[in-house]
Amino acid sequence: MGRVSEIVKHLIIINVIFFIASIVFGELMYDLFAMHYPNNSDFILWQPVTHMFMHGDITHILFNMFGLWMFGTPLEQMWGKQKFIFFYLSAGFGAVLIQTIVYHYDVMSVTQILIDNGLNNSDVDTFYKTGRLNTSIIQSVGEDRLYSGIQSFKAVMVGASGALYGILVAFAMLFPNVQLMLLFPPIPIKAKFFVPLLILFDLFLVLHLILLAQLLILLILEVLLQDF
Repeated sequence: MGRVSEIVKHLIIINVIFFIASIVFGELMYDLFAMHYPNNSDFILWQPVTHMFMHGDITHILFNMFGLWMFGTPLEQMWGKQKFIFFYLSAGFGAVLIQTIVYHYDVMSVTQILIDNGLNNSDVDTFYKTGRLNTSIIQSVGEDRLYSGIQSFKAVMVGASGALYGILVAFAMLFPNVQLMLLFPPIPIKAKFFVPLLILFDLFLVLHLILLAQLLILLILEVLLQDF
């Protein structure tokens, strides 16, 4: 796994270019290329693709690119370029789709509550844009519930984490007995044990909902790859 494969190398370069550009141009990059909720006025059609190349900070991109190099290279060498890029992008699309569905459910739930409290569609749109609402409705619905709806509506998604966790799960399925060395504690562990533990850690301690996408789409992708 010392030599980086071609598609992995290109993906890393693109991610680094996007990261440098986000440092130079700041919020403009996130406005244009991060993934926004589809009903938000900041949503642009290319964002489901470009959000996979955006990252929040240096540790975010370092972790993702290291994982992409370490686990993506053997997969590309085994599958070839076309199957690998198909799987990588599909995992990323699946992750953002699941996350968007979660946000949409939250937004629609709050929207229905507001309509039940006498607001019309124009009032609801104004609420999501400004966060302003009649005090009596806030007291009736609850600040936490309303805040959750606004957060989902204004959510910004960045990172290759969805695609990366797809790569991790695929690696564990194809190379289950490969020994990986943990840093803390420094003990060897097989891939088939390491990846589930990592997913559980992120799911329950960090609450990254995008990880759930992998469990839903990986079996579908495996079937599709057989005939690709």
